[in-house]
Amino acid sequence: MDIQQQPKTILIDFKDSYLEISLNRPEVHNAMNREMIGELTAIFRSLKVAKKNPLVVVIRGEGKSFCAGADLNYMKEIAGNGFKENVNDGKKLADLFLSIYHCPVPTIAMVHGVAFGGANGLLSACDIVLASSETKFAFSEVKLGISPATIAPFVMNRIGETGAKTLMLTGKRFDAAEALRWNLVNEVVSENMLHEKLSEWVAHFHSAAPNAVRETKILIEKLSSETEDNVYKYTSELIARLRASEEGQEGMAAFLEKRKPFWNK
Repeated sequence: MDIQQQPKTILIDFKDSYLEISLNRPEVHNAMNREMIGELTAIFRSLKVAKKNPLVVVIRGEGKSFCAGADLNYMKEIAGNGFKENVNDGKKLADLFLSIYHCPVPTIAMVHGVAFGGANGLLSACDIVLASSETKFAFSEVKLGISPATIAPFVMNRIGETGAKTLMLTGKRFDAAEALRWNLVNEVVSENMLHEKLSEWVAHFHSAAPNAVRETKILIEKLSSETEDNVYKYTSELIARLRASEEGQEGMAAFLEKRKPFWNK
């Protein structure tokens, strides 16, 4: 990936085994403003077209919280503009969530502190969500007289209609245990165990063939949206292509020869 300039609202750290993107507005609990939305979108778009990518991308928050949602000062400023500009602003936020959702490599959100409002769009667009047991969640939009419209498609992919009605219509605060029951998060651990749990998940992805993971992400997305005829055609062609690929041939040979494949040395 190519980063043209140092972002102002996020930190980028290339770890040995993953790329870490940290929301970096801790003084406002990493609330998202126009600049952060733009910088996050640019990073994930660069991953979409990069010739070489990290095997995993991790999103986390600096300071006391993952993210408190949208910055209210920014929201008030936008609200004072015309309808067309408000629509365009909503599309930019949707573009951010889509750029995360369509990231070609696995994405993991590591959540602590609070995850309010739009923060749930960020984590719901990720493949895996790890949460501290002390985290507080809320779809607080209805308490502010608005709706969680832009994040709703991504959140509903995770929690379904019943969960959306329970959490979005009430705007209530809920804990990590309830978030786990609704499948908003994948695992809940104590905050001091978050990095250890992250290492376990990263290790899972590193033991898998990178191109097979990329193709499986695309497969899952297609199965969620394509018609039946298109799905069967696509899946038949995909398995044929992957069986004959370098990774497919190596994976099957390694299994039969009782050795590790080249991507897992």
